[in-house]
Amino acid sequence: MKILNLLKKEEKTVEKKKNIKHKKDVVVKNKKKAKTAKITKKAKPKARVKYNILKHPYISEKASFLSKRNQYVFKVSQDAQKQDIKNAVEDIYKVDVLSANVIKVPKKKRKSGKTSGWRKAYKKAIVKIKQGQKIDILPR
Repeated sequence: MKILNLLKKEEKTVEKKKNIKHKKDVVVKNKKKAKTAKITKKAKPKARVKYNILKHPYISEKASFLSKRNQYVFKVSQDAQKQDIKNAVEDIYKVDVLSANVIKVPKKKRKSGKTSGWRKAYKKAIVKIKQGQKIDILPR
């Protein structure tokens, strides 16, 4: 009889261990679902970085004439909007922006001997700032 009792006890302990493992698996699965739910809720769109909006100042003869009238020209990213450009210029150069005009320059076909290709399209912005303020584009 003692042998039978020992076997019964062993079976009960094995069943308990199986149940415990099963419960842990269920708990772990629920935790995984909860974690994925938290991740999807916390996912927010990235804030626009002001240094990614303005690529660099656009220097040309016309741009130098415009700078005398408190208008400055910048190359900007393709998906930049007027309000983003205004905020970026105000934050970086610490000036008051009155207006921002945007120009999309299309891609152009170029040939060099036998080879032909395309010059990239880009977007530039003409930013008008408050009278009396100045942006130092080419530091001396």
